[in-house]
Amino acid sequence: MSTENAVTKIDREPEQNLPAAPITPMQMLQMAVEQDADLDKLTKLMDLQERWEANEARKAFVAARAAFKAEAPTVAKNKNVHFTSQKGTTDYDHATLDNVAETLSPVLAKHDLSFSWETEQLDGGTIRVTCILTHVLGHSEKVTLQAGADQSGNKNNIQAVGSTVTYLQRYTLLAVTGTATGDMDDDGDKGGMGDLISPEQKDQIIAKMKDVGADTAAFLKYMGFVAVDAIPAKEFDRTMAALEQKRKAAEKSKENQDG
Repeated sequence: MSTENAVTKIDREPEQNLPAAPITPMQMLQMAVEQDADLDKLTKLMDLQERWEANEARKAFVAARAAFKAEAPTVAKNKNVHFTSQKGTTDYDHATLDNVAETLSPVLAKHDLSFSWETEQLDGGTIRVTCILTHVLGHSEKVTLQAGADQSGNKNNIQAVGSTVTYLQRYTLLAVTGTATGDMDDDGDKGGMGDLISPEQKDQIIAKMKDVGADTAAFLKYMGFVAVDAIPAKEFDRTMAALEQKRKAAEKSKENQDG
């Protein structure tokens, strides 16, 4: 074998050993169309293509959110609230909604992420806000919080609703982007919330509420929380203790009835 042929063979061997690129569902669909496949086969391939695209979008979303969190900016408290009411003087600093949005939006956009909100007013006046984080490929995830109208200060009914909507928009955005623990604020009577409970702690609280038969809305109102997702981590032990106390009270009441 000549030196030229030997070199050519060596140069070509790596190309021959390269693995073949996997065929995508779209390529399979195109091949089926070219072969005049029947409608049933085409329908199944279209369904497969949709599932494949959804999975690719989900993977892209996870990667984008991880990249965002790696460089997520700190949201600063940019406003002081001070007023006096029948309950006394309230004074606290917090990050406004526009400040949160303006701080997070550029970094989210850099990683092909955007957010939007859905707002509902439920029976009894409860306000529910959902923040949806969406990737450019279509996959999205959401966080929902709800609370009653904010009657603090000297707000009229419209202002009370608007205050709650703004509050919930701010916290759902922080939560869905994974920056909820970066700069939670001292919103009046909520007093320095700090880090929120972990998903595991949330599951424990929900399981405990079911175990003791607690009405979620009534219990949260009693504890002073707007939602289970918004319970401060430092309040976890107190919350579990309150539920345990409720269980003991129910057992004692049952014993007295049986007696």
